Amino acid sequence: MEGNFAGKENRSEMIEKVIRTHADMIYRIAYQNTGNYDDAEDILQEVSIALITKNAPLHDEEYLKRWLVRVTVNKCRDMHRHRKRLKTEPLEEHTDKAAETKSEIWEELFSLPEKYRIVLYLYYYENFTIKDIALTLKKSVNTVSSDLQRARKKLKILITEEEDRDENKQTDKSDGSRKGTA
Repeated sequence: MEGNFAGKENRSEMIEKVIRTHADMIYRIAYQNTGNYDDAEDILQEVSIALITKNAPLHDEEYLKRWLVRVTVNKCRDMHRHRKRLKTEPLEEHTDKAAETKSEIWEELFSLPEKYRIVLYLYYYENFTIKDIALTLKKSVNTVSSDLQRARKKLKILITEEEDRDENKQTDKSDGSRKGTA
């Protein structure tokens, strides 16, 4: 009986260590997918619960990391599906939010389709290899490679369009100031 308890205690300690070690990564992936801090925290909790209740691979660090990413992405997808069914909108869309500055790339990343957003995020922000992404998302290496290339092209187009809009705003402002002095 005592040996059994020690095994459970050891597992509990391991789970606590895994959560402490990977919580930031899980949260970032959840936020990147949901765009909402509260939802990202909820996803982090759900992934932690899954880690406790499911048979998570605690002894293989690389597989564990892929498992955590896959569970996180799936929880985000579940949340999106649930919201679509309920047809609800976040409260922030109807209130004046405090101005938060986000990088242009981060904002453009959110506007990409999910399959591209996830691949770019895992590759650039979590430093996954294409092979690791393929294993995590259960896709072929060639599919992930193609998605990554397409995602880069789409992101570049979005950023270029944003820069063009910003340049046009600057041109309009400078034209307006010249007209006032003439």
